[in-house]
Amino acid sequence: MKYPIMYSPAAVRDLGRTWSEVSDASKSVDTADRYVEELMEAVKKKEEFPASGSPLYYEDLFTGYYYVVFKANIAFYRIDGGRVLVDRVLYGKSEYLRKLDLE
Repeated sequence: MKYPIMYSPAAVRDLGRTWSEVSDASKSVDTADRYVEELMEAVKKKEEFPASGSPLYYEDLFTGYYYVVFKANIAFYRIDGGRVLVDRVLYGKSEYLRKLDLE
């Protein structure tokens, strides 16, 4: 069974921000397009076995989130009603626990 991949509005904004940052740093729209496409492909690989992502723990408890690391970014997702819901796509060195409202 394939689980459809869905992106929350916050995750879509995160992808837009990521695209802008990569575009600004590389001075290349093509590089930014490719980066975001590859990031989304890394998430898409979880559509058949979503629980194969890395589980996110906080204070020794499973948060309900799994994550996929792609270069400098981390995509955080949940398995929700037969679908994969990507809640956020954040810079790996950010305070992602706070942004996920886990602290």
